Amino acid sequence: MIEPSAKMTAFQPSIFSDLKQYTERKRNEGAELIDLSLGSPDLPPDEKIRNVIAEESAKSSSYGYTLGGTKRFNESVSHYYARRSGVQLDPETEILQTMGSQEGLVHLPLAFCNPGDIVITTNPAYVAYEAGITLAGAIPYYMPLIEENGFLPDIEAIPEEVAKKAKLIIFNLPGNPVPAMPDDAFFEKVIAFSKQYNIVVLHDAAYSEFYFTGTKPFSFLSVPGAKDVGIEINSLSKSFSLAGARIAYIAGNASMIAVLKQLKSNLDYGVFAPVQEAAATALDNAEEITGRLRKEFIHRRDILVNGLNDIGWSVSKPDGGMFLWAKIPAGTDDRSFVFEAIDRSGVVMIPGSAFGTGGIGFVRIALVQPSNVLTLAVERLKKIIPTI
Repeated sequence: MIEPSAKMTAFQPSIFSDLKQYTERKRNEGAELIDLSLGSPDLPPDEKIRNVIAEESAKSSSYGYTLGGTKRFNESVSHYYARRSGVQLDPETEILQTMGSQEGLVHLPLAFCNPGDIVITTNPAYVAYEAGITLAGAIPYYMPLIEENGFLPDIEAIPEEVAKKAKLIIFNLPGNPVPAMPDDAFFEKVIAFSKQYNIVVLHDAAYSEFYFTGTKPFSFLSVPGAKDVGIEINSLSKSFSLAGARIAYIAGNASMIAVLKQLKSNLDYGVFAPVQEAAATALDNAEEITGRLRKEFIHRRDILVNGLNDIGWSVSKPDGGMFLWAKIPAGTDDRSFVFEAIDRSGVVMIPGSAFGTGGIGFVRIALVQPSNVLTLAVERLKKIIPTI
């Protein structure tokens, strides 16, 4: 009999697996589903990006190891940050490529945390943070995300005894599952807190190009002092529809990047060269590509928020992100609500409790369908709400 390691007890089947199996069964039974569950972009990559990856893949010289980020990729990241956020980054010492942000997020705690160290994160939070904390043998401390605080974590509420034992603090703004937006003042508090207790700051900026107000994406690294205490991870999965290509990067503090480079040199041999070239093209043309993206997602957000509020839901209009974080119309059993909604409307959502106890009574709804499909989803949900 094969026995899994003791650590595997922390990686039990999740609600995501249950939902996948359930929706596949419903489809096999003939159900017409509207899937608003996974945050997988439905828009294709820009034609420029697709052309580059096709041309580069046709070259016989493209199939060797890249051994990390190419010079072209790292320089494109550096230029992107300078143009979009006014942040200066050294391509050689302050940028590290990862195979998608999930890979970077899960491995990162291994580089900075010993077993028993505390990692400060949020509740609810993206599930990869918990996986990384578990692999490192660290202990999570959860900052609640509540509506009264605009779904921003309260740094000042962290007990001193927790802060003294913490090695890492993780933020995700605008976030998954909660699309709250930060400002300079918020991160100024984070930087002061980090300096006081010598804590590494990690900002997950996967949704930074999904901003619906202002003129540029918000970067943690643009706040004075940020590079002294932390790093930012960003992915091309969402902003450039390259989810399957698995390419992302970590940027910021050079000493932290050096530690992560040492770890990464033992894990992989780099991302496929044509993917890197395509990613560099995406970053070089970010203004044009993401401008179209934002216009579409603002339209989708407005249709879904207004429609759900009209039928009796309580949904605030987010200033960024690719999700809605919505209270279910009645009660707090979000898991049962989600499965019953599938049965009776064919609309698939994620129960908020999948992201932590702070998500009980909420659902996460991804804006990953065209506007006409989102309008249909509201109409379907309208028919079942009075009796759920």
